[in-house]
Amino acid sequence: MSIVRYLLVGIVVTMVAAGMSAVHALELVTTIALPGVKGRIDHLSADPGTHRIFVAALGNDSVEVVDTQSGQRRTISGLGEPQGVLYLPDSDRLFIANGGSNRVDLVDVASLSVVRRVGGMDDADNVRYDASTRQVWVGYGKGALRMLDPTSGESGGEIPLPGHPESFQLEQGGSRAYVNVPGARKVVVVDRTKRQVIDRWETPDATANFPMALDEKGQRLFVGARSPPVLLVYDTGSGKVVARLPIGKDTDDVFFDAERRRIYVICGEGKLNVFRQDAPDRYVVEKSLDTAPRARTGLFVPEEAKLYVAAPASGAAPARILVYRAR
Repeated sequence: MSIVRYLLVGIVVTMVAAGMSAVHALELVTTIALPGVKGRIDHLSADPGTHRIFVAALGNDSVEVVDTQSGQRRTISGLGEPQGVLYLPDSDRLFIANGGSNRVDLVDVASLSVVRRVGGMDDADNVRYDASTRQVWVGYGKGALRMLDPTSGESGGEIPLPGHPESFQLEQGGSRAYVNVPGARKVVVVDRTKRQVIDRWETPDATANFPMALDEKGQRLFVGARSPPVLLVYDTGSGKVVARLPIGKDTDDVFFDAERRRIYVICGEGKLNVFRQDAPDRYVVEKSLDTAPRARTGLFVPEEAKLYVAAPASGAAPARILVYRAR
């Protein structure tokens, strides 16, 4: 075999292998219809132990409790533009951040009854759980993170921020929280022990930084910006941007798959971008999938190796959840 022919064969094999890897990065395995759910869909939470997901149907003023195996669902209605949801399996309770009614509802999932409503939380948004301190964290208002007791809902204090917080991530092995504050064009770093802001990182040549994911072990933070549509990769040790990747328009959720070293970026223009992390500062486009119009939120559940993408109703198509299996 000539050297030229050998090289050509090698190139073809490499291209085929890369193509096969991209094809199998995510596989659409099913679609769960949500008939009757109207308007915008915001964030999701999950209970992998019982194969349930909780869908904040903001435009429908409801949260949909969906059994992902049977497709059956129950509805928590009478809400006020639910944005963030957080399920706590130990108590079988759901925290619902209602941005329109300026409150957080604590719901007993077994009965779907409201246990408590915590008022005075304007534009309540994303919700996270800090397992180390057993506190629920809620971003809200013109700029604050508030801590709530997971059982009573009582306030444990709050940390002021320079603007309304969008997505934020909590370190599990450390005391930091990373917060997107698009109004300030910053990623704000909070020390949860000291309860204060300790750093502010620029979003160079990018604005509207809404979604975020964290690779805590690898010390990398992934921030999605909408203008222009890019994914910024930060070194959490230095606060510097080490990679900048083009993505689809109108992103609102980003997830890091630690087992497969992938980043999933859900974009409202109907695209799902998949990147592979070859090294902390090197990323490769693995796949760009077509999803559905205005499908910009979702949830990656590592225990199931599944990515759920929420697609709102559009034309004759009902609202639905697109279920992808990571390969």
